[in-house]
Amino acid sequence: MMGTSGSSTQISPATQDPAPVPDQPPAMRPPTGQTDDTAYLADHTQQPPTPPAESPATRHRAPRSRLLLACRDIGEGLSLWRLAVALGWLDIRMQFNGSRIGPFWLTLTTGIMIGSMGLIYAQIFHLVLQQYLPYLAISLILWQAGIAALMQESCTTFTSAAQTIQSVNMPYSVQAFRTLVRCSVVFGYNIIPPVVVFVLMGIWPGVLAFMALPAIAVWMFNGVALCLLLGSLCARFRDIPPIIGSLMQIAFYVTPVIWDATQLKSGAQWLLYNPFYALLEIVRGPLLGHAPGLAEWLVAGGFSLALWILALLVFSRARPRLAFWI
Repeated sequence: MMGTSGSSTQISPATQDPAPVPDQPPAMRPPTGQTDDTAYLADHTQQPPTPPAESPATRHRAPRSRLLLACRDIGEGLSLWRLAVALGWLDIRMQFNGSRIGPFWLTLTTGIMIGSMGLIYAQIFHLVLQQYLPYLAISLILWQAGIAALMQESCTTFTSAAQTIQSVNMPYSVQAFRTLVRCSVVFGYNIIPPVVVFVLMGIWPGVLAFMALPAIAVWMFNGVALCLLLGSLCARFRDIPPIIGSLMQIAFYVTPVIWDATQLKSGAQWLLYNPFYALLEIVRGPLLGHAPGLAEWLVAGGFSLALWILALLVFSRARPRLAFWI
């Protein structure tokens, strides 16, 4: 029996309160509804570093790379010139498939047009037919089968080859060279009537005719630029081809094609502001027996340089999107 006085009451260890557990640090305490592994990953996962500010050199790297890719595309297209020639000639064969005389229809229609227009305009302008007919013949062919035809065909450089572009991996510039080959073949068939007119009229330009060769090279050089420029723009904006057609009709009448620049007398100096006149004269002049002036060559050269700069800028920007636009 336990005494009630002077004795202390002892409590068994089993009934004592447990020692207080120190609180868990807030950083290690998992949030509600989240497992321990998820909390650990959330606490120890490194956040991606903030990208540095874009420097001017980085900002201009993309346009430079686009220009390099565009130039590489043109170089690869040049290495495939045999393919471009085959495709261009195939386009001519498909155009006149089933015809008995084929592309010589171009020669026949051109001859009829030159003869009829020569007789009429010689009477209107009171000119001697023997002198006016060779001028009209070479001028019409250089304009219609050369400048105007290349302008119109360049608008459909990529849109007319949509199936080939979407199914075969090749440089886009191959289509530009293909268009140039096709226009060159058409020009070859159309140049026959002017040669016949020169022979019948007894006109021979002599050695000066060879001066037209570098001018024709300039034309072909500009032809590739036109295909890249207008082909890219017309693939994106389909209203441009009819606009080009209307502008070329206006340019036909303000450019000395059916009329001579000497008829303007003192106003002929304003023709130098028309780049079509300079491009036409550097080829037509040697074929008619007189060398073009330095001013015509400077205007043609400046126009060619500006055309190529604009073509490279537009083609390099449109090149990654061409396959989607067509």
